[in-house]
Amino acid sequence: MRSTMMDAPLQISRILDHGSTVHGTAEVVTWTGAEPRRMTYAEVGRAAARLAHALRDECGVTGDERVATFMWNNAEHLVAYFAVPSMGAVLHTLNIRLFPDQVAYIANHAEDRVVLVDSTLIPLLAKVIGDMTTVRHVVVAGGGDPAPLVAAAGDRISVHHWDALLDGRPDTYDWREVDERDAAALCYTSGTTGNPKGVAYSHRSIYLHSLQVCTPEGFGLGPTDRTLAIVPMFHAMSWGLPYAALFSGASLIMPDRFLQAAPIAEMIIAEHPTLAGAVPTIWNDLLAYLDSHEVDTSSLAEVIVGGSACPPALMHAFEERHGIRVIHAWGMTETSPLGSVARPPAGASGEDAWRYRYTQGRVPAGVEARIVGPLAEPLPADGTSVGELEVRGPWVTGRYVGDETPDEEKFRDGWLRTGDVGTLSPDGYITLTDRAKDVIKSGGEWISSVELENALMAHPDVVEACVVGVPDERWGERPLATVVLREGAGVGAQELRDFLAASVARWQLPERWAVIDAVPKTSVGKFDKKVVRSRYAEGGLEVRELAAP
Repeated sequence: MRSTMMDAPLQISRILDHGSTVHGTAEVVTWTGAEPRRMTYAEVGRAAARLAHALRDECGVTGDERVATFMWNNAEHLVAYFAVPSMGAVLHTLNIRLFPDQVAYIANHAEDRVVLVDSTLIPLLAKVIGDMTTVRHVVVAGGGDPAPLVAAAGDRISVHHWDALLDGRPDTYDWREVDERDAAALCYTSGTTGNPKGVAYSHRSIYLHSLQVCTPEGFGLGPTDRTLAIVPMFHAMSWGLPYAALFSGASLIMPDRFLQAAPIAEMIIAEHPTLAGAVPTIWNDLLAYLDSHEVDTSSLAEVIVGGSACPPALMHAFEERHGIRVIHAWGMTETSPLGSVARPPAGASGEDAWRYRYTQGRVPAGVEARIVGPLAEPLPADGTSVGELEVRGPWVTGRYVGDETPDEEKFRDGWLRTGDVGTLSPDGYITLTDRAKDVIKSGGEWISSVELENALMAHPDVVEACVVGVPDERWGERPLATVVLREGAGVGAQELRDFLAASVARWQLPERWAVIDAVPKTSVGKFDKKVVRSRYAEGGLEVRELAAP
C-alpha cells in the first residue's frame, strides 16, 4: 500500500517563497561600520527575482550553470543564496581566504560561469580572475572602483555592476520546478592536504538540514530570534543559517567585513541578537573585549561554537562572567555541516550537564554515527571505545564532485570517514579527542592534542595553546606545546607544565615548550598544525626543553 500524500518537491524556491511572504517583515541587517543597511525578507524575495532575470538574460544562466560568490556575509550574498538555486542553477561559494592558485583551481574544477563579488574584494579577485578559464561574467556589488578587475579580466569576461544589472527587471520570477536531488549549492573543502574537494548539496539535503537547524535539539531558530551570522557564508554554507533563517522567520545580522571584537560588540549593542555562530577564535577575541569594556550582552542568550573544539574554560567564562550560554556543535563541509549539537539530555544538571556540554553533541534524527577501529571493525557505542568517527545520513555527502565512485580513503561501505577520533556514548553523544592526523603516538600510547590544549587554555595567562606531535628519538613522538600568552604575562614553561599536571596523566606532559605571537590559522579559522610542525622542523621556533616528567 502506498501513501495518499502529495509529492511536493523539497526545493530552495519553496523556502524563499515562504520566507519572503509569511515572514516578509523579518529582516537582514548588513553592518557597514556606520548606518546599517536593512532589507526585509519580502525585499530579499523581490531582489532574488531580479537577480535571476539578470543572470538568465545577461549572463546566459539557463540551466545548472555554476554561479560563484566571492563575498562577505551581507544582504547581496543572501539574495544570491536563494536566487541562484531557485532558478535551477548551482550556487558556488568561493572561499576568499584561500591562496589564489587554490581559488583558481576550485573555480575551474567547478566550471564557474559567473562570479558575484563584493567591491571591497576586487583587489583579491583581480589577482586570480585571469586564471578562471570558464568564467564569462563578473557582477560587482558595492561602490568600489572595478577598474583593476576590468583590466585583469580582459576581453573574455564581461564586468557588470549589481545595481545597474538588476535595475528595472521584474520582481517576480517563475521559479523552475527541479528534481529535489539535483545540486543546489557547491562548497569545497579547505584543502589542507592535496587539492580541495567539492561537495554538492541537493535541494532535498538543504531543505532537510534547515529543518534540523530549526529544531530545539539543533539551533532552535524561530521568528522571534535575531541571528548574528559571523561564520562566513563561504564556509560550509554558514552552517545552514541563511536557509534556516528564512525557513523559520528568524532575522539575520550580517557583519560583512567587520569581524573584529569591537565591531561585533557594537552589533550586539545596536541590533540585540539572540543567537550567534562562529569559530572559537572569534569568541576568544570577543571575550577579551567584553572583559575590558562595558557591553550590554543581555539579548544574547546563546552562541554556537563549531569548526574546532571549544575550550571548556571559554565556555565557563562566557556563562559565568557575561551570562551567555556557549553551545558546542560539530560538523564538516561534507555534512552540510550540522552533525551534532551538545545540548544536555532531560534531567541533566550541574556538573552532569556540563559533562554533556563538553562533548561535540548528540547526533540528530536522520544522521547515524559509529566508531570504527584500526582494522575497520565497528566498535561498541559505550562511551569508552576509541576509534574513527564515521557518519551517514540525508545531508551527508556520499562522494566528491567529479568522482565517479567514492574515494576509498574517505568513504567506506556507504559511510563518511570523518578523520576525527573519539568515542560514542550509548545515548548518541560524540566526544572527539583529536583528528586522526593530529593524535600524538608516544611509545605506543595515544595522547590527545586537543585535551592538552583545552587544559592549557584554562590557565588565566594563556590566550591560545596549540599542541602538536614532534619526532622523539626514544618515544617516536612527543607533544610540543606552543602557547600565546596574555599581554604582560610572565608565566614560564615549568609553571605551565605544573598547571597541566593537575589535569592530565604525568607521562603526557610535554617536555618541549615555545611561546609564540599567534597560532597560525587555516582559511576557516582552525589551528593550522602543519605550519607549527613545519616551523619546528625548520628551527623557526624558540623551544625550551624541560626534563622528562
